[in-house]
Amino acid sequence: MDVRHPIHPDHAMALDTEDLRDHFLIEKVFVPGEITLTYSHIDRIIVGGICPTAEPLIFDQKLGKQIGVNFLLERREMGLINLGGTGVVLADGVEFVLENQEALYLGAGTKDIQFSSVSAAEHASFYMACTPAHTSYPAKYIKAAEAVVENLGEQARCNVRTINKYFHPDVLPTCQLSMGLTRIAPGSNWNTMPTHTHDRRMEVYFYIEMDEDSVVFHLMGEPSETRHIVMRNSQAVISPSWSIHSGVGTKPYAFIWAMAGENQVFDDMDFVDMKDLR
Repeated sequence: MDVRHPIHPDHAMALDTEDLRDHFLIEKVFVPGEITLTYSHIDRIIVGGICPTAEPLIFDQKLGKQIGVNFLLERREMGLINLGGTGVVLADGVEFVLENQEALYLGAGTKDIQFSSVSAAEHASFYMACTPAHTSYPAKYIKAAEAVVENLGEQARCNVRTINKYFHPDVLPTCQLSMGLTRIAPGSNWNTMPTHTHDRRMEVYFYIEMDEDSVVFHLMGEPSETRHIVMRNSQAVISPSWSIHSGVGTKPYAFIWAMAGENQVFDDMDFVDMKDLR
């Protein structure tokens, strides 16, 4: 498990391109036949990819020891969204079958978790976000149609998008995890602009549905000291609470957002006036 430490905004101002990428970019999320995990000390979120092929995958027993518990979800909750072929999650003996863009929530205390694919050739690709949890909520399988859908943006601002909120208080209770999938409309390219920060929670963006010739210029940093990271398909970027998080793509794309912190109010954002961006 890769471990990332918090960065003070004053420190971030001194980082060059490679340093920014080393601290904030998660370059490889999905690896066939493997589980990849990144632990951020910012609100202690863990994100990663789980790609079972011919054989099922389970979490390494050493993982619990790395985070000071006996098993991963002893004091954590987890959200999964399947971005690949049909996958199966076996959680404490209960089987959940997830088709593409279906989701699963596993609450604190879930001990034995196994991931498998129905077809090794068209394997499942589970994107995972895992956050600390103060209590245990029941597991819940979420179909794409059960997500809360919100349409935002204007064509004149090139930011028309559809937000699918999978892990949201209107869908199910969680301790702090919020998670969903946003798709940019044809002809638009901004995933949010005007941009914002939110001191009450951090966020991770996972960019998907991009071809080899596409990039997203992900803007980060304090509003008065912006920086950018060039993102490609199936790459994630960590956003501290002090940082803006906004991207503009060269072609159509989508992204999964996952948030951790003390506030689950989706609209709790500190918007930045365009004139204040530097």
